[in-house]
Amino acid sequence: MSATAPSFLQRALDTALDRSLVLGYTRIGPAVRRRWWAPDAGDGSLAGEHVVVTGATSGIGTAMVESFLDLGATVHVLGRNAAKVTDLVADLRRRRPTAELVEEVCDVGDLDAVRAWTDDLASRVEDVHAIVHNAGVMLPERTESPQGHEMALAVHVLGPHLMTERLLPVLGAGGGGTVVIMSSGGMYSAGLRSTPDEIEYRDGEYDGVRGYARTKRMQVVLADAWSRRLRGGQVAVESTHPGWAATPGVSDSLPGFDKVMGPLLRTPASGADTAVWLVATRPDSSGTHHFWHDRTTRPTTYPFQRRQDPDAERAFLDYVAGATDSVWPH
Repeated sequence: MSATAPSFLQRALDTALDRSLVLGYTRIGPAVRRRWWAPDAGDGSLAGEHVVVTGATSGIGTAMVESFLDLGATVHVLGRNAAKVTDLVADLRRRRPTAELVEEVCDVGDLDAVRAWTDDLASRVEDVHAIVHNAGVMLPERTESPQGHEMALAVHVLGPHLMTERLLPVLGAGGGGTVVIMSSGGMYSAGLRSTPDEIEYRDGEYDGVRGYARTKRMQVVLADAWSRRLRGGQVAVESTHPGWAATPGVSDSLPGFDKVMGPLLRTPASGADTAVWLVATRPDSSGTHHFWHDRTTRPTTYPFQRRQDPDAERAFLDYVAGATDSVWPH
């Protein structure tokens, strides 16, 4: 089914939903926007394509896996817990006997593990159509990765950056690939940190929710930078946020929020929708920003917030490059 371009009133309503948060981020948002949003990908649109989903063993990650299978993809189910990966793949194969699934085990927060896993994948698969960086953590106290980085930073930023860098030779090798970074609407509450102590959250008493929001802001900046780096190339890089979805991560990390908002929370499949759509349709992304929600690009700052400081952005990107032993061209 095709969709016509939204009218002025529809665009105004869409913006009002987005700014209201409660209306736009809950199940109300897609229920209204579905009337005008971009059409679904066609059946079998990902047949024969390899898609990697990190953080795949629960919540939105599992919903993505199922959605990609619906579109015919061979899905690489990546998690850090081998038993959970095996259990999920076994369950999916029981329910979907013809599904093409590959078990992948990697701790995204461990940069050495990322290097080993990307080398292994590149030796097995010549063309990766897409990777969705969905793995996430929200920890009650400051914890460090094996390389000594704050854990949310390692899982949300450093690991995905390094994984993308090392998989570039096979991403979209068959003609057009996509990288999607799963951010959060919570990133609006945090500005970009640019000094080493700020980036590593050594600049004050640690708060897990705040650390999560900081790194989600970093992800949006990272996606924009990657898109500039690869502009005109065969790989598109986007970030998106899922709205407020009912997932184990939300109920475990934010039980009060889950209790109050539970009836209005989106399903995991609804939270996964835009990421899946981005991979399946590869919409035009030639604009300045690459942050999406409900199949539409969204501003990365609200009107009352200052625009991103270019010097802070360069300092942040330089830190990411140094921490991952990669090169970031400006």
